[in-house]
Amino acid sequence: MSTPQHCPGYENFKNLKSFVCKCPECGESKEIFSDEFNKDHTCAKCGKPIDFTQCTLDGSA
Repeated sequence: MSTPQHCPGYENFKNLKSFVCKCPECGESKEIFSDEFNKDHTCAKCGKPIDFTQCTLDGSA
């Protein structure tokens, strides 16, 4: 028996990509992962919704 080299569930998440977008209201940055892309997101600072489909790859809105 060999010792696992990764924590359980690693295979399910190893291909995730992260995205950073700035809130259009206050400019606060928020990071999400590719499996969260279709969920609703709000800014932790001002509480306004962030539409990640409007973000660019460099993290700006």
